[in-house]
Amino acid sequence: MIPTLKQLKYLCAVARFKHFSKAAEHCHVTQSTLSAGIQDLESQLGVTLFERNKKAVLVTPIGEKVVAQARVLLGNAEDLVAIAKAGQEALSGEYRLGVIPTIGPFILPAMLSDLRRRYKKLKLYLKEELSAELFQSLQQGDLDLILVALPYTFPDMHVEPLFWDEFVLLLPPGHPLGKNQSVREAQLKGEKLLLLEEGHCLRDHALEACKIEASKMDVTYQGTSLHTLVQMVANQLGMTLLPEIAVKAKILGNTHLQTLPFKGSQVARQVGLAWRQSDPRHEDYLALSDFIRQWVSKRLKVRVIPSQSS
Repeated sequence: MIPTLKQLKYLCAVARFKHFSKAAEHCHVTQSTLSAGIQDLESQLGVTLFERNKKAVLVTPIGEKVVAQARVLLGNAEDLVAIAKAGQEALSGEYRLGVIPTIGPFILPAMLSDLRRRYKKLKLYLKEELSAELFQSLQQGDLDLILVALPYTFPDMHVEPLFWDEFVLLLPPGHPLGKNQSVREAQLKGEKLLLLEEGHCLRDHALEACKIEASKMDVTYQGTSLHTLVQMVANQLGMTLLPEIAVKAKILGNTHLQTLPFKGSQVARQVGLAWRQSDPRHEDYLALSDFIRQWVSKRLKVRVIPSQSS
């Protein structure tokens, strides 16, 4: 007997959350319904997909392989539906966009109103998560495309770079570097640097862009969000790196903190859209990419990355 799409969704949810109750909530079913679906799937396949104990739910080695294939199948099922919608007017109907928290709050509120005016039939549903979770959701068809920071590895996805997002250095009150007009990466050595906690790609992008190793810095991974980092700097706990789009969205508020640009080499991350290569709405996504490029160039005055797609 061939597994159903519902069973595969249950499977991927449990693999993601490592928790049956949370997986059931995500799938909008009772825990008993989800557990029965997983048990039926294991019986059909003749393998054990999850190792269950009182402390955790672990994916078995064969389960990891089945989950990987299940995500591909779910993504293909969503693409089948997309094929039927591909003949509609450009960027009309429902689209599910995922975005990371270090990008979404700083460009989407202002941009979405202009996007709706341009594409009146567009219905955009948003989900904010970290890059790893967004990739899984995209892979298994829960999302249509994701707005993320690059570089990041997205196998079997089309990645469309959109624009450069420069980093600036945010200084605590009275810091000696505040006398300068700009800063070099080497001047950060030995300073107390505040970065986001584990799982946020911005931390790695910032360190990579500055060409510094965490082992050579007094790096404190405490921030849960960029807003938290700003408040930590305001309380003189250290300095941090902020994306330019966050500063232009007035993340500093009334703190009156000083920012410094980096001198010389480019200290920046790329921002781009990613979607499944098998999704037939490729041209629609390219149109959305062009809209974002034009919008950020005009409104945020950032450097855009020309499309390499034909």
